[in-house]
Amino acid sequence: MTISERIFKLMEEREITQMDFSKATGIAQSTISDWKRKKTNPSADKIMIICNVLKVTPYELLQDTVQSVEELDYRVVTKGTKEYDLLLEMESLKKSQKERLLGYIEALKH
Repeated sequence: MTISERIFKLMEEREITQMDFSKATGIAQSTISDWKRKKTNPSADKIMIICNVLKVTPYELLQDTVQSVEELDYRVVTKGTKEYDLLLEMESLKKSQKERLLGYIEALKH
């Protein structure tokens, strides 16, 4: 199933009309119609607003699976910030180093 097919399925399940979806997302109705007619997918920059309107995570939309909120969480971090740099550094660590870092973070909380 394509992303656009999942979008239309979710719209149907939530009883959201194409017009309402267009208004809520700011995406032109003609663009939404093209997804259906031409079997194309939305551009990447529209995924987050689509997810917000349909009340699904990007993972659910892109992978066609259902995750409970408790199982999956996501954050948006702006490139160039200290938080972004920290996440990049953490990703480069070995598993044992990540565990040590998490232990240090826990110790800082107390």
